[in-house]
Amino acid sequence: MHTKSIKELSSLLRDKKISATELAQLFLARIKQSDLNAFLHVDEELTLAQAADADTRLEFNDATPLTGIPIAHKDIFVTRGWRSTAGSKMLANYISPFDASVVTRFIDAGAVNLGKLNCDEFAMGSSNENSYFGPVKNPWDKAAVPGGSSGGSAAAVAARLAAGVTGTDTGGSIRQPAALCGITGIKPTYGRVSRFGMIAYASSLDQGGPMAKTAEDCAILLNAMAGFDLRDSTSVSRPDEDFTQGLEKPLDGLRIGVPKEYFGAGLASDVEQAVRAALSEYEKLGAKLVDISLPNTSLSIPVYYVIAPAEASSNLSRFDGVRYGHRAKEYGDLQDMYKKTRAEGFGEEVQRRILVGTYVLCHGYYDAYYLQAQRIRRLIAQDFQQAFTQCDVIMGPVSPTVAWDIGDKADDPVANYLGDIYTLSTNLAGLPGMSIPCGFGQGGNNASRPVGLQLTGNYFDEARLLNIAHKFQQATDWHLRAPAGI
Repeated sequence: MHTKSIKELSSLLRDKKISATELAQLFLARIKQSDLNAFLHVDEELTLAQAADADTRLEFNDATPLTGIPIAHKDIFVTRGWRSTAGSKMLANYISPFDASVVTRFIDAGAVNLGKLNCDEFAMGSSNENSYFGPVKNPWDKAAVPGGSSGGSAAAVAARLAAGVTGTDTGGSIRQPAALCGITGIKPTYGRVSRFGMIAYASSLDQGGPMAKTAEDCAILLNAMAGFDLRDSTSVSRPDEDFTQGLEKPLDGLRIGVPKEYFGAGLASDVEQAVRAALSEYEKLGAKLVDISLPNTSLSIPVYYVIAPAEASSNLSRFDGVRYGHRAKEYGDLQDMYKKTRAEGFGEEVQRRILVGTYVLCHGYYDAYYLQAQRIRRLIAQDFQQAFTQCDVIMGPVSPTVAWDIGDKADDPVANYLGDIYTLSTNLAGLPGMSIPCGFGQGGNNASRPVGLQLTGNYFDEARLLNIAHKFQQATDWHLRAPAGI
């Protein structure tokens, strides 16, 4: 039962072949047996109460496609009842008095929350090694990272601990872990999904999205997640859209842009081979490959690591020990309490980004760093718009390599940053992007580790991306493969 898709589970629930309570109990048992460290907080009583409500709705035919479906939330979304830690000591015991808008939408749809998922602290990281609660293990090889910051989310889907999950993507944190764990994930257009109740990292970049086994499942989840929210000033008001409607459209005549910058030095040969094979598969489905250029791709890393830390330094100033969260036990005056609380509560990577962000916003450096980064950000967005005059969708690798071993890059943060080269520009431009499984490469000890294909669309083109991904998954079986023992 745990290997079935959301669509299949929904049909079984409606046909009374299984109850929401039985399904929840099955997944809770799997979570209890797991040693991946994917979940940070599980409360069986809360989960089974939601399952009982779902069974009532199913009994009275008051159900949506998600009613009774067991999901889980990245611990960046605040939840009433479950702890909301953001993977940080600063919020280790924090329980929110309200739900994030995304969480509320899933409750309204009748989905059953299995718990909260591990993540890099305040979503800062590419490997899930920055969590205060320890790293998540990749289900394909427990010596490997699952990617980050939504590593717990990706690992939970890959290990079949949840049918679907939520993630957040600030610089690739849905797509990169989806790629490294061999699942499907989509980052919607900025503003498509409400950020209300999402613990902020970089407000102009953060965006929530779904992760699941298939593109079809992601479409079902995105139907629940997307929508205008008055409580989020960056939320975009658009007509409601059913992302499952156009999944079966043929791909004849589709123009796929292949950026030359994505296939240069730094891309591992095994990753390139898998991506090239996927592009060839698309040609068989009727698509045409078009060579394009995104000339400012190489600048996305320095631009991102100026803008994101600058916004983080502002957003994280609220964690000072005064109102909520961790507070140092011993201190002299108020200033001393601030310093000790933040030094104790924040991990090394978070402190690093706060310091960088504060520096680039200082008088005398603002124009040279932050303002210049914003100018280049505009050029990056223009590169994409120029490319979309030549193609309908852009494809390439998600990550330069397959998942690396836990600890391999722990002492070299810049090496971690370079791993985001293909994903950052999508966030800087505010565009939608996806990762779908497309093959395997060789990791440590010659272990096979998943490779992801990245799809980038124009603004609010999620339906087309999901259609393109779905047709590929109908023609291949990469998305159906599971780690040993699952």
